[in-house]
Amino acid sequence: MRTLPSLNALRAFEASGRLLSIQLAADELNVTPAAVSRQIKGLEDQLGLMLFERTHRAITLTAYGERYLVDVVRAFEMLRTATVNLTESRRRRTLKIRAYTTFSMKWLIPRLSSFHAQHPDIDVSLTTSLQPVDFAAEDVDAAIRLSHAPSSELGFDRLVPNELVPVCSPAFLEAHPGLCDATPEALRDLTLLHSLARREDWAKWLTAAGVRGVNPLGGLSYESSILAYLAASQGNGVAIAQRVLVMDDLEAGRLVMPFSFVLDEGSFTYYLVYPKNRESSPEFSEFRDWLVSSGREEP
Repeated sequence: MRTLPSLNALRAFEASGRLLSIQLAADELNVTPAAVSRQIKGLEDQLGLMLFERTHRAITLTAYGERYLVDVVRAFEMLRTATVNLTESRRRRTLKIRAYTTFSMKWLIPRLSSFHAQHPDIDVSLTTSLQPVDFAAEDVDAAIRLSHAPSSELGFDRLVPNELVPVCSPAFLEAHPGLCDATPEALRDLTLLHSLARREDWAKWLTAAGVRGVNPLGGLSYESSILAYLAASQGNGVAIAQRVLVMDDLEAGRLVMPFSFVLDEGSFTYYLVYPKNRESSPEFSEFRDWLVSSGREEP
């Protein structure tokens, strides 16, 4: 049989078989008993099988009917489950976001509580990775990436400025009073702290600041920027930092900026990137608007 039975016919059969009554099935489906009988007769004609034995006052399932009812009930239960799952997922959608570890820990996570307070029905699943995201192959709604303006094939929004500044602990600065705007060359005698993921940052800042005679690769290196920032706060040396990621440390006095020169990397900064079809999702639009607005609030 190439053509599937109609849903109305299957509903009439399922209700009648479950209740073993045309009248009760009609009451449940809010139709007339005659309508139920017509649907069942049409289904039997289409199948070429008798599904019920009919007497004057009752109906009973044939062997074919019993076998068919089991599968039809199972199919309706699957449809009900699928419908519940779909509506539940619509009411409470989980957004899957990818970001860098340091950006997540120093900027995004401290702010996520405000998003949840505004949108308690939207969950955010946050994962971290240095690797580029492949939206075609991975189940990710959006990613926060550091780059120049992303491909026009993707949607993207600029989030925060990317400014490089040297930072150290207040105690370290006090122990090295020559570390100031007038003598940035003093860095040559101090320990520079690096992130292995951002080995070029010291060279960029030193060149832009016009500082000569300092080895931009010397010193101590750490797997991630957050470890370099922690080492700086512990007095281990001077780290090169993205200012937006150490603002809380600067405001709390855990870190200080010994120099006033700030290197703004312009269009090379943090972007929220996402497939353009995500723009049709109300949940994603709420998250995107909140994230972009949070970035604009940065001093």
